[in-house]
Amino acid sequence: MRKQTALFLGLIDGSQDKNFVSLRALLSQLPTADINHIIKAIQFIRWADEHNFCSRCGHRTNLHTKGENATICPACNYHQYPRIQPCVITAVTRTNPNNGKPQVLLAHHKRYAKAKKTNNQQPRYGLIAGFVEAGETLENAVHRETLEEVSLGVSNIRYFSSQPWAYPSNLMIGFIAQYTTGNADNIKVQDDELIHAQFFDLDNLPLIPPVGTIAYRLIEHLTNKHRLPSPATFWPLN
Repeated sequence: MRKQTALFLGLIDGSQDKNFVSLRALLSQLPTADINHIIKAIQFIRWADEHNFCSRCGHRTNLHTKGENATICPACNYHQYPRIQPCVITAVTRTNPNNGKPQVLLAHHKRYAKAKKTNNQQPRYGLIAGFVEAGETLENAVHRETLEEVSLGVSNIRYFSSQPWAYPSNLMIGFIAQYTTGNADNIKVQDDELIHAQFFDLDNLPLIPPVGTIAYRLIEHLTNKHRLPSPATFWPLN
């Protein structure tokens, strides 16, 4: 193992705070550019710590000395670069057939249920998300993840925005899509990940991920589009 290095991160021109806080707790407090710098640091530190040896020949690696973000194997000269894992996250929309209101699909994940049990909070909901597989387009990943997790088909997939995410080293790629097929009134969920999923009216949403996450930005974009109040969030994100 390489010698571990501790880094002290503080607010520029801000008050000194000696308490350690999670990255998630900073999402709504710092500018996006600062958050992205912190995420980059977390990813690089973890990557450097996990790539002590060459994946080709097994020799101990060295960090690149000329400014390139890579490790180099002195035995076979193989370069290893930080791994970025693309992950799609999708706001699936439809019109409520009963009242004509705009809706978004939200899912209650098992990890949210654990936090609810621990903190006695209201149920937490998030968007449909999943990793992109090898040989797969981003749009195909949206189709597959939606079908796998909630047994629904979608169309009119539109890119929204992206966000680097340090858990573990993701690039979250946001989309908006329209519901087309499947039983939207009694959704069958992927039970090893989700507990429940349903379409919610945009003017009557449950607790959603906090400000600063791409999930919140996607949902807020929809509420703003229909001139509705910004949604309530849960805190902290566990």
